[in-house]
Amino acid sequence: MKKALLAAVAAVALPVAAQAQSPQPGIYIGAEGGVNWLLNTTISGVNVSPQTGWAVGGVIGYDFVGPRVEIEGVYRQNNTNLWAPGAAVNGQVGQLGILANLLYDFMPGSVITPYIGAGAGVAFVDSNSSLGSTQFAYQGIIGVSYNVDTNFRINLDGRYYGTTNPSVNTAWGSTTWSNNNFSLMLGLQLKFGSAPAAPPPPPPAVAPPSYMVFFDWDRSNLSAQALNTIKQAAQAFKTKGNARITATGHTDTSGSEQYNMALSLRRANAVKDALVREGVPATAITVIGRGEQGLLVQTGPNVREPQNRRVEIVIQ
Repeated sequence: MKKALLAAVAAVALPVAAQAQSPQPGIYIGAEGGVNWLLNTTISGVNVSPQTGWAVGGVIGYDFVGPRVEIEGVYRQNNTNLWAPGAAVNGQVGQLGILANLLYDFMPGSVITPYIGAGAGVAFVDSNSSLGSTQFAYQGIIGVSYNVDTNFRINLDGRYYGTTNPSVNTAWGSTTWSNNNFSLMLGLQLKFGSAPAAPPPPPPAVAPPSYMVFFDWDRSNLSAQALNTIKQAAQAFKTKGNARITATGHTDTSGSEQYNMALSLRRANAVKDALVREGVPATAITVIGRGEQGLLVQTGPNVREPQNRRVEIVIQ
């Protein structure tokens, strides 16, 4: 049971913690719509029981990555059970709210982002002339966003929306009524922020350690200096651990290609034998003969160039 509970918690936590990219500040626009419940009210002693209505609107704002500010316009409409000649709420209540909202996103870099907000502004509510009663409007918002990427998000929120009491003229005279609403809204938002900064380039690849052993002309025996270099290479191999060594033999351009290929291989095997004497396993060493190929110093044919008579030891 405990393991199952931990697995469930991990399944929920992983997508919440996952991040597509780091969000950037920017202007955004959005569209939203949903259902609106106009809470029961009384007009001139008549109890008005609204039915579930609808709401639709749009926003434009600026995202500071965390805090957001926006201007929002939403039209709400609800049918009612009041049918009275000359009444503003003759069968329905319509209202347009234009509000400035301040919101705050928690975990703005996450795939799932909870948010809260509040707004205030002006509302135009049904009166005898359509939407003619101007009122102060206010709202509280709590919701959650799904960030498709850094510039596109889907919002789902619930909000309380109210206004000061609208006054209307009815067949029974002028009266006011309480305007309280609860809305459930689904919205889409697109941000025009700058693209996230490109990640820094990866560090340059570190070349594997290598050593060079040089030879006299037409020889494959090892000098004292060569043996000292081989000893250093063996120590580096032991320090690295779980490594391999490639010993690649070369010659200068004097002599025939066939002879030089064999000579380069003898030199590589001489280095291998010395490495084995220094404690390097023979199975960890690969020998290659390249003859005149891969000259360290470019020369013409039949040139006795000392820098080209060598074995390169590479530890990988």
